[in-house]
Amino acid sequence: KKGIMWGNIGIGTTVMEKFQAARAAGFDGVEVMSHMDRVEVLKARDATGLEIPSVCGAMHWKLPLSDPDPAIREQGLAALKLSVEDAAAYGADTVLIVPGRVSETVAYDDCWTRCVDELKKALPLAIEKKVKIAIENVWNNFLISPMEAASFVDQFRSPYLGFYFDCGNILTYGWPEQWIKILNKRIAKVHIKEYSR
Repeated sequence: KKGIMWGNIGIGTTVMEKFQAARAAGFDGVEVMSHMDRVEVLKARDATGLEIPSVCGAMHWKLPLSDPDPAIREQGLAALKLSVEDAAAYGADTVLIVPGRVSETVAYDDCWTRCVDELKKALPLAIEKKVKIAIENVWNNFLISPMEAASFVDQFRSPYLGFYFDCGNILTYGWPEQWIKILNKRIAKVHIKEYSR
């Protein structure tokens, strides 16, 4: 089945109009953003018959789980938990999160440790709601090899934490087919888009 990301629906202004556009274009579902009006989303889902297979976190760039400020991390965790609750309300089985960013102010090991600590706090809710938290790397300088990404996921020892694999984003770091082979069953969902070097 093929769905379309909310941000890629360039037609319509209301939730209903965007769902109708996705249906008319032949998609089976829409990956909505977190923090949307649940009533509107459910109304559009039911009226169009489209599925909502996943929810993309709307706040992970603004409130990364890797931030040096504990208050920002706390807000990021709350946003992730809301994403999980949104997904459960829509019947989605996965949420997408870019957990953190490595930068001149966030060291790689600190990013790893902080993300692990915060994700562990969100995992009980994910298990309760039966919604998988799926990690995506989007040019955030984190989890830049498939072996590392697999190791990151495996440390949680939970079927409710996996990887959201984007075939386009990965071209920055390597070859999609190699990542797919290595990540294997850790892959929760897949994004496909045009990408050119």
